[in-house]
Amino acid sequence: MKYIIAVIQPDRLDDVLRLLTEREIHLVTVVNVLGRGRQKGISEVYRSHKEAGSLLKKVKLEIAVNEAFVKPAIEAITEGARTGQIGDGKIFVLDLPECIRIRTGESGGIAIG
Repeated sequence: MKYIIAVIQPDRLDDVLRLLTEREIHLVTVVNVLGRGRQKGISEVYRSHKEAGSLLKKVKLEIAVNEAFVKPAIEAITEGARTGQIGDGKIFVLDLPECIRIRTGESGGIAIG
């Protein structure tokens, strides 16, 4: 089991969700977040002083998958989020040692869905 975290541009969310659905990955948590990466946010000039970077609006997707769905999930996120411009985002893949479905008490890969 793996836990995939992706941080992407908000305007790419619909494409990513569509591509995930096409690959039969339906269980996704989406959170609006603020952050900055290499672009270091946005610099603004205020009263002739350059103000350091603001945080940019991003979307964070969290997806728990069984091993067979790791590669399709990464491909869907990459394909849907890529514009070729700085700030497209990042994907993090973590080991998921346990998953428990609260309603039934099932655990492991079957609990993911």
